[in-house]
Parts: sequence; structure tokens; C-alpha cells
Amino acid sequence: MAFILALIPIILILFLMVGLQWGASRAGSAGYLCALAIAVIFFGARLRLLAYAHAKALLLAVDVLLIIWSAFLLYRVADEAGAIHRIGQALPHLTSDPGMQALVIGWVFATFLQGVGGFGVPVAVIAPILVGLGFSPLAAVVIPSIGHGWAVTFGSLGSSFQALMAATGLSAETLAPYSVLFLSISGLLVGFMVAHAANGWQAVKHLLLPIAIFGIVMGFVQCLVVGAGLWNIGAFAGGMAGLVVVFPIARRYRGEFKNSDRLDIKSLLVALSGYLVLVVIILGVQFIPAVRSFLGRLIIEVHFPEVSTSGGWLNRADFITPAGAGRKINVFLHTGSLLVYGSILAYLIYWKANFYQEKALQRILSGTFIKVLPSSISIVSMISMAVIMEHAGMTDILARGLADGMGKYFPVAAPWIGALGAFMTGSNTNSNVVFGALQMRTANLLGFRVGIILAGQTAGAALASVMAPTKVVVGASTAGMAGKEGVVMRKLFVYTGLLVLLISALTFIGAWLF
Repeated sequence: MAFILALIPIILILFLMVGLQWGASRAGSAGYLCALAIAVIFFGARLRLLAYAHAKALLLAVDVLLIIWSAFLLYRVADEAGAIHRIGQALPHLTSDPGMQALVIGWVFATFLQGVGGFGVPVAVIAPILVGLGFSPLAAVVIPSIGHGWAVTFGSLGSSFQALMAATGLSAETLAPYSVLFLSISGLLVGFMVAHAANGWQAVKHLLLPIAIFGIVMGFVQCLVVGAGLWNIGAFAGGMAGLVVVFPIARRYRGEFKNSDRLDIKSLLVALSGYLVLVVIILGVQFIPAVRSFLGRLIIEVHFPEVSTSGGWLNRADFITPAGAGRKINVFLHTGSLLVYGSILAYLIYWKANFYQEKALQRILSGTFIKVLPSSISIVSMISMAVIMEHAGMTDILARGLADGMGKYFPVAAPWIGALGAFMTGSNTNSNVVFGALQMRTANLLGFRVGIILAGQTAGAALASVMAPTKVVVGASTAGMAGKEGVVMRKLFVYTGLLVLLISALTFIGAWLF
């Protein structure tokens, strides 16, 4: 009975989003209210416990939303300047080979866009470019959808990974190594799938060498950067490395062009410079102690007392949440703050280069607000739901039920749980928030290494997030596939299922080896 009650808020969100096609903000709010009612009525969550749980949730939400808002602000700064368009239009000049175009634009460029933007940006930007190059509307949506999935966790300047750390309270040192390894391995398979989606097995055979080179380079650089502690630019660095190696390799598959448009190198370099300043800022903060010390002076940290439930209708023993500090926020050293600094400098570069039209700043700010507000509501509501469930003992009950039911095979299921969360909420971030603590608790109960199980969670969620209905609708609308979202999802299901199956196997092997 307790397990079923604890499961209801999650089932409710799934039903509302998949069954009734509700948005994440509405469904998340309903799930939060449901969890709140069940925690109070059945699990004995009283006013004091709820007050502290909401305060903790607020800190966690601020920690995650700072990155999400700032990352999208940087994207809007570049997009309003036409920088994204300039980069995207430059890439087809490298090759006329359709398979290579799919790899360069739908995989490498999609990875770069996910690294700096996210929020469905890769598909929305790339699908029209591919249609213009002669790809079918279905292929134009499927190719970038598959192509960017492996970069989601460490993309959007690490917002999904930040959410995983916030939800579990674990450090990057614990969570990052296996997560980046699993995703980088899957990234290589993504390259083969992109080529297959472009032109079948013929393209895979024809482009075997460049697929291997792009995949190894992007995966290795992402591993290297994340391993150095720069997890917030992991996917961005991988995408940049991919763009660098693309130029000499793609020209070997150049083919014959039907037009003679010349590539504007100067304009392309200015477009990229807005992102390069962000790299300089992050590296400066990371490796110059004086800068890090100066910016790290203001820290928000709240200590919370021990709280416990008090019976409830189930008459269970009190569940105790020990005293401890909430999420620590380093105000001027936070990743979100670094993104704001980068956004300001990028704006000044593009403004100096006369890339902006009148009232550009107004459109940047309003566009950021309109786009990010709905997802922010969903994140706040789902974080609140997750924290309430954790403090009421509901997460512990679910974890014990999963541990008893699945036992030694739980590592196989962990990525599929993450994938389910991403599919139903449309977001790797939301999946990590809803299921992160549950997966951690279950791993502890069963004696598996937490970092491996949570790597399965976030990797499975990242790869499955690309076929979430909310993302498919956006991608389909930009490529003339509106009303045919079901066709897109059926095509994506095979590719995505194989990728999550790979993560499931890696998680199982890793859990038993270590």
C-alpha cells in the first residue's frame, strides 16, 4: 500500500503528459500537489517538515535555474546576432556528400549547439538547413534528434548534470567519470546511426573512417574536459573539437557543388568568437587562483535541522531526515554567473561587429523570458515534489520496493527508469530531479556503486529525451512535419531504444565489475 501511494505522483505526471498531452509545467504542478497531499495525509509530513523541505527545494531550484536561464541567454545573444545562422550556413560549404553533410551538420554541429544551447535548439536550427540541402523532412528531423542526444547531460552548459548533483547531493568527482564514459561510448554509436538515417548502410560503409575519427575525437575531448573538472563545458568542448577536425576530413568527401557561394571566413570567426570568450572565462576562473578567490567570496549556504514524519494514516514508524546544509550557491563563481559574464562580452563583440539590428537587446531579453519560463515552472514544481517525497520517506519506500523487486538486475533497469523520466517530462534535467535520489537510494540498498547507477540514469535520460513528445513537436514543426509527429517518433524509437540498451549493458557490466 505504501509503495503504491508513493508511486502515484510519478504515475500521475506520466499519465498527464503522455496520455492527456499536458505540458511539463502543468503536469509538474499537478504532481507536486499530489505528492504534497499524500505526504501530509498518509505519511505524516507536518508543517515544520514541509517548511524546511520547501526551503531546500528553493535552493536546489535556484542552483539549477541559474544555469538554464544563463545558458539560454547566451544562445539568444548569439542567435539574435545571426551567429548560429552563420555557423550553420558555413558547414555545407565543406562537402556536397549527403552522408558527410549529415555527420557534419546533424551530429557534430548538433553536438556543438547542444553544448551551448539545448532546449530543443539543435533540431529547430538544423532541420530546416537539412531540408534546404535536399534531405527529406523526416530525415531532417531524425538526424539532429539522434545526433545531439549523447551531448545532453553535459550540454546546455551542464544544467542536467547540475540537476543530478543537486538532487543527490553528490559531487562531480563521484558522478562525472562513469557518466562521461557511458555517454562518450554512446556518442560513437550515434555517428553510425546518423549516417544510417541519412542514406542507409551504404552511407555507414562509405563513411566508416570519418565516423570513427569524429566520434573518438569528440568523446575523448569531452572525457578529458570533464575529467579536468570543467563538466559545464564538456559537450561544448567536444562539439568544438569536432568542428575543428571536420574541416580537413570533410573536404576529402567534398564532391561537386551546384553553387559557387564563397565562405565568409571573417564573419564565421566573429560568430565563433562569442563562444570562445566563454571558454576563456571558464578556464581563467578554473586555473587562475586569484580570480577564483576574488569571485568566490560570497556564498549562500543554509543549514537545516533534523526533521521527521509523525505517523500518518499508514501508522508507519517516523522517517527521519538528518540535519545538514542545503545546496551551497557560490554567487559570483556559479556556472550561471560565468555564463552571464560570457553573454555580456559576446554581446559587446557582436555589437562592435554590427551584427545587431535595432532593439536587439529587448528581443534577447524577452525571448529568453518567454522560452525559459515554462520549463522553469516545471523544474521548480518537480524539484519541490522530489524533495517532499524524499523528506516524507516516499522515495525510501520506492527504493526499497525496487530493491526487493529487481535485486541484482537493478543496474539493467536504471537507464530505462531515467529514459522513462525524460520521455514523460521532456527533459534530462527533470528526469534527474525526479529519479536521481530514488536511484541513489536503491543503489545504496543493493550495494552497487552509486556513481555507476546514476551514470546509467542520466545517460539513459539524455539519449531518450530526444524522442519526448514536447521535443518532437518542436522539431517536426520546423521541417514541415507538423501533424506527423507519430511518424517521427516511430523512426526515433528504434535508434533510441538501441542506445538506451547499450547504456543498460554498460551499467550492468560496470556495476558488477566494480
